Amino acid sequence: MTRTAGRAGKAKRVALVIETSNAYARGLLEGIGSFLREQRLPWAVDLVEHARGSPGDLAGWKGDGVIARLENARVSHAVMALGVPVVDVSSARLSPQIVPWVETDDVAIAQMAFEHLRQRGFRRFAFVGDRGFNWSRWRGEAFTSLARQHGHEVDVFDSSQKRRNLARWLRGLLPPVGLMAAYDSLAREVLQVCKAGGVAVPESVAVIGVDDDPLLCALCTPSLTSVRPDARGAGERAAQTLQLLMTGRAVAAVAIRIPPLGISERQSTETLAVADQVVRQALRFIRDHAQEGIKVPDVLAGSRLSRRVFDARFLSAVGHSPADEIARCRLAAVKQLLAETDLAIYEIAQRTGYTHAEYLCVQFRRWFKETPLHFRRRYRPKRAS
Repeated sequence: MTRTAGRAGKAKRVALVIETSNAYARGLLEGIGSFLREQRLPWAVDLVEHARGSPGDLAGWKGDGVIARLENARVSHAVMALGVPVVDVSSARLSPQIVPWVETDDVAIAQMAFEHLRQRGFRRFAFVGDRGFNWSRWRGEAFTSLARQHGHEVDVFDSSQKRRNLARWLRGLLPPVGLMAAYDSLAREVLQVCKAGGVAVPESVAVIGVDDDPLLCALCTPSLTSVRPDARGAGERAAQTLQLLMTGRAVAAVAIRIPPLGISERQSTETLAVADQVVRQALRFIRDHAQEGIKVPDVLAGSRLSRRVFDARFLSAVGHSPADEIARCRLAAVKQLLAETDLAIYEIAQRTGYTHAEYLCVQFRRWFKETPLHFRRRYRPKRAS
């Protein structure tokens, strides 16, 4: 058990039953550490050494609170037996319903992955997951539901089946296909099977994973596009919630779901699955220049089409207008800056091509039914004092 002492003063002793073997878990620990530094809380932290799914060295531990990944009955029993406030940061949901639960928003993750693929023109989709994990099942259900709601075909593969079945399944997909894997390691396996089976990525199958582990994504061939969950934010919320519990304050929400930060785009989705060359060029131009304040005539300038014909071809190929695509790309950048920075709204407006902050707010509310500040508060909640 590794111990890190807090600053001088009466310290709350807290055990962290979180492994350090994967990017998401390390992000949780970074978030907890960030919260402690910002709030200058006098916690004495015990990082319980353990493998994933193990309670580690909790025998005889005495303290004030625990943040743990309660991933199986053994870990849950060992942690709950301590009789102190607990915050669960696992999707397994094995803790009692009175225990606060901080986890990724898996529906939002699936939606972000789906929209990323759909914006590249894909109309056929696939999902590879592992039904042994709640978060994988939830992501798969949300992804397939979104595809079907939009009238698209979607195929699903459970990775608990044999690898040779994955190869056969991938070869049987009708290209081009936008494929989401439930996590990066599984996406890497998909890429390896595609390479071995002669399936072109991203031309035939574009692949997106989840977790954005930089090392793992860079080692993939081609490099892997991945959704970035806010592990650090989840760690901060878990620490905030435990601090409230240890000081006797009420915690309003039992389930706290943390939305993803965005997508790190790499080679595995670097394609546009649109047959119409004019529309494909327009999509690329919009993606590259949306934050420069462009308008539809700027997009149209490179073609010899009339505005009416261009709008009709774009709508037929993509499902919405060029103006909506510009707004969507620009607002995606706004969301990212709101979630990841402390920039004022007027500064975000300047960086994303809006002439006035007021117009940004009007557009944001029209598209997302909430103000930019409300969105930021949901992503970057106030710290406990």
